[in-house]
Amino acid sequence: MEEKRKKKAIRILEILLFAVYLVMLCYFLFIADRVGRTYAERAYHYNLVPLKEIRRFWEYRHILDFWSVILNLVGNVVAFITFGLFLPRLFQRCRKFLLTMLFCFEFSLCVEVIQLMWKVGSFDVDDILLNTLGGILGFFIYKISGWLTGGRHEKEKSL
Repeated sequence: MEEKRKKKAIRILEILLFAVYLVMLCYFLFIADRVGRTYAERAYHYNLVPLKEIRRFWEYRHILDFWSVILNLVGNVVAFITFGLFLPRLFQRCRKFLLTMLFCFEFSLCVEVIQLMWKVGSFDVDDILLNTLGGILGFFIYKISGWLTGGRHEKEKSL
């Protein structure tokens, strides 16, 4: 009985951590002006050409501020690692790679569409690619942790 209670407490903690992560992610994506989200001084823009902004940031990395390059290229990947890590942990259906990748893509697309509609940040297909890559990395971290722990989390019941 104690083992069942412990698993339930861990499950509640995981759900709570995922909720906190989502709230923080939304804050940084839509509200925080510290991370370059205020565009009062320039017109709103969007990018529909895959790899255009990634290439631009890489080509001008010596001219641009180092933190701008890191925030754009690495930050978009890192921000979604947690998403890809928690999905298979919380939802048994997401223990399949393609489903997790699809959910990461869809969530990132929703974020970009909200940014487009609210004119917060900018709609960028490269962000969708980088965010989805981050979710995929999170999924692989989940899988590797399963192999290292003997697959214990694969056998646990999910929602």
